[in-house]
Amino acid sequence: MTTPTIDVHAHVLLPGIEALVAGLPGHAEARELDARRNGPAALAVNGPMVGERIPQLTDPAVRLAAMDAQGVDVQLVSPSPSHYHYWADEETAEKVYRLANEETAAHCSAAPDRLRGLGLAPLQHPELAVRALEHALEQGLSGVEISSHAPGRELSDPAYEPLWSRAEETGALVFLHPFGCTLDERLDRWYLSNTVGQPTENAVALSHLIFSGTLDRHPGLKLIAAHGGGYLPTHIGRSDHAWSARSDAGAGCAHLPSSYLKRLYFDSLVHDPHVLRELIRVAGADRVLLGSDFPFDMGTEDPLGALRAARLSDADFDAVRGRNAATLLTEGLS
Repeated sequence: MTTPTIDVHAHVLLPGIEALVAGLPGHAEARELDARRNGPAALAVNGPMVGERIPQLTDPAVRLAAMDAQGVDVQLVSPSPSHYHYWADEETAEKVYRLANEETAAHCSAAPDRLRGLGLAPLQHPELAVRALEHALEQGLSGVEISSHAPGRELSDPAYEPLWSRAEETGALVFLHPFGCTLDERLDRWYLSNTVGQPTENAVALSHLIFSGTLDRHPGLKLIAAHGGGYLPTHIGRSDHAWSARSDAGAGCAHLPSSYLKRLYFDSLVHDPHVLRELIRVAGADRVLLGSDFPFDMGTEDPLGALRAARLSDADFDAVRGRNAATLLTEGLS
């Protein structure tokens, strides 16, 4: 039996969440911060770009037709990161994650053999994160999607230990997908907020998980980093050097930072076949998964073509195309 082609980086838009938070205290301020970080030129493009893609983002039939055209058998569908709303208070955050989990599950239920889903966990309220994960699993989802940080908290914060523990125990997937970059207005032109901001946030978040010893304490954690892990995999030698040369850098984790890349998973969305080959070299072909960022413009409309461009061996190609993700989705929640 041929292994299905599985895209682990695809999004669903959930209008009910935006209706839920509209007008609440803190919402306007969050939108203003997002506008400052992106800049007016990016916002002028973003609105029409998303608007054109509403059918792919909301209608399962349109999604499935697009998957057929791409040669994708299965998508792991996660809420648009715009739905994180990490500004929200505890009561609102619980409403957001419950609605996100339920609506994502409903979307995927249209084709359960082809659509698997992820929910949300409110990182701004660590005490809710495990509850959100449990609720996602109860809906039949495969895990949760999180950003690279929450206001005032990095992923190395001890408050997240219960989340990592429970995800490890259940085999749930955790999809690390940044939204917004704290470099703020420095990136407010030329869409640097995304092209530089996303890979920066990935690198910072993964470094926190590595250097803090989080991955030592939770070796079975199934964490998938979007955008190929950002800048970290191709610049991991600098981290290794610091760990070896400085007592402060090496104090928190037991092994060379580069060794932890083989404990993480990465999507293939790096937009450069040479970078993809390097990611596979440092992380291992068994740790890279096909990803497209469907259907946004910073993704790829031909994920398999992007994978072929890396000129991998047949075994590595098949691993990234679907075998690795199939194993993850089979092991998790089994």
